[in-house]
Amino acid sequence: MSLDINKFLIYKTASIQDSLNSIDNSGSKCLVVVDKNNKMLGTLSDGDVRKAILNGKKLSYKITTIFNKKPKFLTEEKYTKLKAQNLFLNFLLDLIPIVTSNKTITKIIKMDDVFQKVSKKNIKKSSLPVVIMAGGKGARLEPFTSILPKPLIPINGKPIIDHIMDKFNDFGVSEYFLSINHKSRILKAFFDEKNQENKISFIEEKKPLGTIGALSKITKSIKPIFFVTNCDILINCDYADIIKYHKKNKNIITIVASFRNYTIPYGDCKINKDGLLVKINEKPNISLLANTGMYIMSKEVINQIPKNTKFDLPQLIEKLIILKKRIGVFPVSQEAWVDIGQWNEYKKALNKLNFEE
Repeated sequence: MSLDINKFLIYKTASIQDSLNSIDNSGSKCLVVVDKNNKMLGTLSDGDVRKAILNGKKLSYKITTIFNKKPKFLTEEKYTKLKAQNLFLNFLLDLIPIVTSNKTITKIIKMDDVFQKVSKKNIKKSSLPVVIMAGGKGARLEPFTSILPKPLIPINGKPIIDHIMDKFNDFGVSEYFLSINHKSRILKAFFDEKNQENKISFIEEKKPLGTIGALSKITKSIKPIFFVTNCDILINCDYADIIKYHKKNKNIITIVASFRNYTIPYGDCKINKDGLLVKINEKPNISLLANTGMYIMSKEVINQIPKNTKFDLPQLIEKLIILKKRIGVFPVSQEAWVDIGQWNEYKKALNKLNFEE
């Protein structure tokens, strides 16, 4: 079965921001770069975009110099199912363009088109556990959190924590650690009443230990590499890519970060050294990489966290930087991050959430 090719195509004059939007809309890790006549010029992967951003390219930067100009493809005349299977397996492609002799694209195929789809039940279980930081009071979501612990706040008829765990379950995760403090009895009762296939261990904080202090309690039981996530965010991307990035770069922590674009609703006054106005930039745009609250960490991180002491993530990061440890950043698009930690974002999430159940 061939795909609707239009959503996988992007013009060579597009910006990085355009490509991020197209990758989100296509649900693919790769786009085909074309000219105005749909002639293939190359391919652009999410990895190409990520590399450009980490090299300091702005979201307005054109993709002209960052896409792959020697892509893998098949011509209509030479296409066979076996050749497509070999390309997918040998080069780990996300898609294959099928083109005419002059490289005009006629269709695009994905792996599911030439291989039998694998059931989620047959996915190999991930060996990485997940630590969910669920002990906070959730003050920004009051009055809900005056009654319920934040992880049980409903989104589309299901608690936040179920959405989080469902996403990890789809990746094959089966082991979870939950740090609990505020209204911990309610949270434990919720899991006691569920038909739970996952292994869940509670990290009980007798006093609040900050945003990362609870990790000091699991030194012996945690595996060498593990996920950490806040209990009020969802990330929709391929977690295997983050793991690969973490290992390849030998990071001690990999921070999943998302693009955010803001328009300042005021004129920005630029002045010279004498305090005189040079110009006014009306409603300037600011782009930044925001920490989403999801990480991959290596076990040695725990050695830097004091026991039974309130300790926040920024303190840990600062300490690791002083020690010259490798802290990587894995960028994801703005659409890949659903933030439910405050009311304005919670309301957006009710309409935005479109993860697979």
